[in-house]
This record gives sequence, C-alpha cells and structure tokens, in this order.
Amino acid sequence: MIVYETNFSNLGSKRQGKVRDIYDLGKHLIIVATDRISAFDVILPNPIPDKGYVLTQISLYWFKKKEDIVPNHILTAEVDEFPSVCQKYASILEGRSMLVKKTRPLPVECIVRGYLVGSAWRDYQKTGQICGLKLPSGMQEADKLSEPIFTPSTKAQEGHDINITFEEMVAILKDRKLGERIKEISLAIYKQAAEIALDKGIIIADTKLEFGLDENDRLILIDELLTPDSSRFWPLDQYQPGRSQISFDKQYLRDYLESIGWDKTPPAPALPQEVINKTREKYFEALHRLLG
Repeated sequence: MIVYETNFSNLGSKRQGKVRDIYDLGKHLIIVATDRISAFDVILPNPIPDKGYVLTQISLYWFKKKEDIVPNHILTAEVDEFPSVCQKYASILEGRSMLVKKTRPLPVECIVRGYLVGSAWRDYQKTGQICGLKLPSGMQEADKLSEPIFTPSTKAQEGHDINITFEEMVAILKDRKLGERIKEISLAIYKQAAEIALDKGIIIADTKLEFGLDENDRLILIDELLTPDSSRFWPLDQYQPGRSQISFDKQYLRDYLESIGWDKTPPAPALPQEVINKTREKYFEALHRLLG
C-alpha cells in the first residue's frame, strides 16, 4: 500500500510535516510516516513505496536500543493498542505509525557528525571550520573525523536549516545546562549506534536528533531516530574518502536531482520510475542490514 497523505477526519487536528502526518489526540499524538520524500527541503511529487514502513521500523529498532541513554516518546507501535477511534484506519496505520507522548519540541536540530560530508564539507572548504569548530587542514570529502562532533542547527519552519555554534544553540534554548545535556546525549547515541551499524557493514556518517520536554520537563527523544532520512548510511565495503559516497539513504536521490539541474525550489520535478525503484531498494537495504 502506498500512502502519500492521510486524512483521518475524526482523529483530531492534523499537522503535516515533510514526511509525517501528526494527529493530536489530546494527551497523546499519532505519528504516521507516509511515503512522501523530500530533498533540499522540498517535498517531491512522487512517493517512494513502503518508505514510511521502513522509517518506522528502523526508528523503533533504535529507540529500543537507546533507552539506557535517554527515554523516548513512544507509548506503542501496536495498532491494536491505539485508541478505539483509530481502529477503522488500522490497515493504513499498520507498520508505519506510533502512538507517542505529547512534548514541547526543542527549537533546534541536534546533529552529530563522524565524517566530513554535506554542509559540513562545504563549510570546511570555505572556512576550515564547522559550526565554529576548527578542523585540521588538508582533509578530504568524506574523511573520518578524529572524534564525532556536535553541530547543531536551527529548525526552520520553512526553507533551510542553518548551522549554528553551540553557544548560539544555548542562547536559543536560554539554558546552558540543558544544552550541555543535549550535546552529551547526542554524542553518546551516535557513538553507540555507529559501533552497532559498523558490525552490520554500515557507516553512519552523521545523524540528526530531535528532543522535547514532557509534562514534567523531562528531556526525551522524539520524532524519528537514525533512519535513512535523518542520517547518512554508507556501505562499509565501498567507503573511499575523497569522493561522494555510495549510500543507503536519499543521497542517491539528491545526486539525481543535482544531475538534472533542478534549482531546488518548488515545485520539484517528477521522478522517473527507475529512480523511485532504486531509492526504494536503498531504503530496504538499510532495513535488512540493520534488522536482518
């Protein structure tokens, strides 16, 4: 079943993100991962079949493994345990949705990088730094960093997120202790996950985390976790610094869109079936390697 958009009229107010449809049930939320895909912060017109299922299953895998580091927002992913009002939509919700605690999301993206790639590589070429952190000279694209680094960004409602320094993040949060805690947890999650993935033949080059505060002001992990949408996954056996990497994430899709000269502004171009199929294969490859 392909799910590009949901419209569950009796599940409360709906908020639509680039990929997720979020329904407000009062105390809790239903998060539905659709098959929409975005690139360069623009939603593409074509869905990637089963992508929402893949994202949900990978997130559930990682959320479970990280409970010893930080609590998360998941109540259940078993649809038959959702409120009764949801059951008429069970066939759509199955495998691609989560019932979660409602939180106050923090207004920053928490990014951890283990390799020099993407916007970090572009910033390094210009300044020799990433988010105010000085790196050694002479590094190549996709080089492994000596230690993973925490590089936050803004959380833009529209347009592109902007890389910021840790001090700028603290100013946004208005809480240094909270900023330090977020940094500590983010690095711990990445380091542990990178080791697990490496044993399964995957390099996690970087990842984006999101946090919220619950009703008791407790910090918890929210949204998705260590998926091909929020991370760069590279096959270990094909890793080679100094070039763009083969990947299990949507970098393949980004590369295609770059190759056709799209200016990265809406509307996005339609995708050929071959690109849709290949992108789907890459998402499933990540799922199969991680979960078996």
